[in-house]
Amino acid sequence: IPAMPEIDFSKFGPVEIKPLSRIQKKAAVNLHRGWLNLPIVTHHDEADITELEYFRKSLKDEAAKQGVKVTPLVFLLKACAVAIRKHSNFNSSLTVDKENLVLKKYLHIGVAVDTPDGLVVPVIRDVEQKGLLELAKELGEVSEKARAKKLKTNDIQGGCFSISSLGGIGGTAFTPLVNAPEVAILGVTRSRMMPVWNGKEFLPRLMLPMDLTYDHRVIDGAQAARFMVDLCEILSDMRRMSL
Repeated sequence: IPAMPEIDFSKFGPVEIKPLSRIQKKAAVNLHRGWLNLPIVTHHDEADITELEYFRKSLKDEAAKQGVKVTPLVFLLKACAVAIRKHSNFNSSLTVDKENLVLKKYLHIGVAVDTPDGLVVPVIRDVEQKGLLELAKELGEVSEKARAKKLKTNDIQGGCFSISSLGGIGGTAFTPLVNAPEVAILGVTRSRMMPVWNGKEFLPRLMLPMDLTYDHRVIDGAQAARFMVDLCEILSDMRRMSL
């Protein structure tokens, strides 16, 4: 691949040189390597989270007593774990020789955290074995550690799948990059009220935009679509989280 030409931008006006942080340098190498090696595709869908949001708000007082905050991301962690259990290819990695899939019997999910020094992805372990309040507590702890620069190497290793949520900032869609050697990542943007036709009338429903980027060598379009259909159903009907 031809190298980018070096340009003296000072010829055109004043400039300032700002060194990249250690996190940004490492992320740049990993993302560039993944971009060059993974043929990625992004599938877009929306989940009706109207009832989920009512339930989430009802947990506010109970969660506060335990010193935790139950955010929509907590439900996404749990819902993804349930969906991945049904779609095992999403919890795999392709061997270096590209001859086999490593199917993992554990399920650890990475969560992208925005910090002043750049994006880091701490890993929540054994997500499917934990309840919502336990996940909320752990998510809060690792996010705080990330922002305080206290994450250890073990905290960011072993992920099987990742979630990148921009819901607290905005946007309607984006294309997240797979965190190799994982094979898929879920991007989430801000939920919004939308008119949804139920066969008789339009009803206001809270819809959550989601973007699934996947490694096309491991996951095909039909598999991605089925995964997203199941994920949307789980988020729309929380009872499915206990199945």
